[in-house]
Amino acid sequence: MIEATTTSVGVHARTDEGVLVLELAHPGKRNALTWTMYEQLARHLSEAAARTDLVAVVLTGAGEDGFAAGTDIGSLTDLRSGQDGLDYERRVGAVLDAIRALPVPTIAAVRGPAVGAGLAIAATCDVVVAERGAVFGAPIARTVGNCLPAAVVARVASRMGVARATGMLLTAALIPAEELVASGFVFRLAEEGELDATLAHLLTGLRRSAPLTLRALTATTRRVESALPVPDNDDLLLLAYGSADFQEGVRAFLRKERPEWKGR
Repeated sequence: MIEATTTSVGVHARTDEGVLVLELAHPGKRNALTWTMYEQLARHLSEAAARTDLVAVVLTGAGEDGFAAGTDIGSLTDLRSGQDGLDYERRVGAVLDAIRALPVPTIAAVRGPAVGAGLAIAATCDVVVAERGAVFGAPIARTVGNCLPAAVVARVASRMGVARATGMLLTAALIPAEELVASGFVFRLAEEGELDATLAHLLTGLRRSAPLTLRALTATTRRVESALPVPDNDDLLLLAYGSADFQEGVRAFLRKERPEWKGR
């Protein structure tokens, strides 16, 4: 169902019995997203929103490279100011909003790491199905020194619990899928090598369900979640992305060095 169909960099789409599969592919980079991949994903989502034949949309990573290891750090060298960083987060935020705007259930099928933007995409989906050994996190405090939008933090915290999400972010930890089942963040845990079968079983149930009921329930649960207020943290995004530490973090990451934080 979700086996890789190509090794080329990009977001590849295919439809299988009413299910649109969007596959994130960046071989050798753990499917980290480039600017082009974000644009392709936005286009696929826009087209999917207008379709009436879909039962569900699945987002997954290609091959064994994982779900998505965030944004390709090489792309972040383009960010030279706090405003650049804020514009980048709004750009990614528009893609997340497009996932939430789809009228059908969205499913993240995760094997390997779902990190940074990968975590945000998975948390934005209605349901997460993960293979044993998958990990989730946003270790930005240890890597590039940026910040997450409040909307992403709120979404992750509501799904896995505030205390767990806070600890994960502050300690730059990666949390195994096995530890996220009890909170419901991971809805179904597949044994190693069984992600396709677990996903297929879930999709069979969706295909047998009343389409209008699925769409109504999807919209209702999203409205319930959206009713919770989310604070603005643009000032903090501007501070982090406009800092010398962020530039140092990107430089050190690309050179595979440990960053020397200065707190400014």
